[in-house]
Amino acid sequence: MRSLTNLNVASFEEAASAAQQARQLGQSVAFSGGGTDLLQQIKDGTDNADVVINLRSVPDGRAIETNGNGVSIGGLVTLTELSEDPLVNASMSAIAQAAVSVGTPQIRNVGTLAGNVTQRPWCWYYRNGFNCFKAGGEECFSLDGENGQHAIFGGGPSFIVHPSDVAPALVAFDAIFQVTGPNGDREVSAEDFFVLPITDPVRENSLRENELLTGVVIPNLSANTVSTYYKVMDREAWTHAEIGVATVIQRDGNVAQSAKVVLTGVAPIPWRVQAVEDFLAGKQISAAVAREAGEIGIRDAQPLTKNAHKLPMTSAAIETAVLSLAAG
Repeated sequence: MRSLTNLNVASFEEAASAAQQARQLGQSVAFSGGGTDLLQQIKDGTDNADVVINLRSVPDGRAIETNGNGVSIGGLVTLTELSEDPLVNASMSAIAQAAVSVGTPQIRNVGTLAGNVTQRPWCWYYRNGFNCFKAGGEECFSLDGENGQHAIFGGGPSFIVHPSDVAPALVAFDAIFQVTGPNGDREVSAEDFFVLPITDPVRENSLRENELLTGVVIPNLSANTVSTYYKVMDREAWTHAEIGVATVIQRDGNVAQSAKVVLTGVAPIPWRVQAVEDFLAGKQISAAVAREAGEIGIRDAQPLTKNAHKLPMTSAAIETAVLSLAAG
């Protein structure tokens, strides 16, 4: 493994400033909260950081608390803490379910909310040293290669899929992302935080140089909000979603007043299925309605040569998630 400089900081502001100073010296920088994915990237050579800025020494960003605007979740909250928090479980089940679905207990005990949301794609070409778009090259090798786990929505010129389980749940809850950089703090809506490869094939989010994700705020929810996260994997543990679907519904009796349906594992960003949301609005949830929602959910899919199996899986996942939120 190459030589690294570890830098402990006491605040997010200090972290952003340290990153800026290191880059001005020509050094590459990585932020480390839990570091589970970062360590793997450094071993694989997909992250060539000279300086690792250690956020474990930052006292902020570790709380889950309510305020006048909703629920604030710190970026350094671990996935275990997120999945076990009583407030999250009581009012935002989809977020807790997404967090507990990640990896293994050991990973969840270390991995953080911010780390899960901003982790790099797990495409085997990118992770194995190919000079692809994600590595700064000019080709996506999956287009004509092994693409069984790649995008069926939103692909091009890169066809990676976003690997986060927590991210689609945050999008479904209209989360506000809190970002800190050398020039201060800013807020970004969850939907605007993620970036399609057609906008920038090298990046997956809108973080600027030297910025880091420090937390999220879930706006106040109506009392009739119900939610779920449903995940399909190719094995029971230590793997990412073949298909994941976060569903948030405002329910009056058994009628869906409004809905958010967001997928993962099928697109380069958490993928909202607007057509399904529009279809569900005002509908009484039933087996037939859930089945039709699943069928609508894949109408715009564009599978590659080897990933058409994701179509029935996606349809069934949407159907299952919607039906699970029926009253009773």
